[in-house]
Amino acid sequence: MDHAEMGLCVLVNNKNFHPATGMAYRSGTDADAARVIETFRTLGYTVKPYNDLTCKQMVDVLQNVSKDDHSKENCLVCVLLSHGEDGLIYGTDGPLELKMVTSLFRGDRCKTLAGKPKLFFIQACRGTELDSGIETDSGSDESICQKIPVEADFLYAYSTAPGYYSWRNSSDGSWFIQSLCVMMKQYAKELELMQILTRVNRKVAEFSSCSNRPDFHGKKQIPCIVSMLTKDFYFPH
Repeated sequence: MDHAEMGLCVLVNNKNFHPATGMAYRSGTDADAARVIETFRTLGYTVKPYNDLTCKQMVDVLQNVSKDDHSKENCLVCVLLSHGEDGLIYGTDGPLELKMVTSLFRGDRCKTLAGKPKLFFIQACRGTELDSGIETDSGSDESICQKIPVEADFLYAYSTAPGYYSWRNSSDGSWFIQSLCVMMKQYAKELELMQILTRVNRKVAEFSSCSNRPDFHGKKQIPCIVSMLTKDFYFPH
């Protein structure tokens, strides 16, 4: 982390969806976006926020970023706030394969980021299953990795495990982004990234849903971290 600049933090905040998608308005996501902008600016990143992008617009934005010269930058951060399913992220007009987005930054397609960390933080559902707080087997690492490029120096931090619902408060934002930003601010000058994300997992696990619907009440969530980083990641300070 000895380059002149920390790098870009690209934020995609999808809130309003075309009626044909059947996807609801994502209340609380603006609170998440505000936290991400403030947190990553504090960490030294240049934050580029985008709101309500279609699938094509998402690909176009990230493709343009992948074509930029990142030779003076330490790494790339990409934060995606949207609806989702396992392996999919939603643009405002429908689903998009996550691997189509993340593969834009492979070493052969974005050479100025080759050998540098590419960090993806994804706040989205990965299914409709609800976690009642008991230990469950949510699939092997192989099944998780099949849906993303398996290449060195990528890290994927999902808000929830494969197949599961991801919780978001209508005023305070999602459990995952709240926890991520709090832990980043608290430990960025002290701990290695995976240690920070372990604390994010613990903080998210402390939340419990409160709903008038019995089937939605008292539910839990645990994020899912998939790392292909080849070195320890410390924020400069």
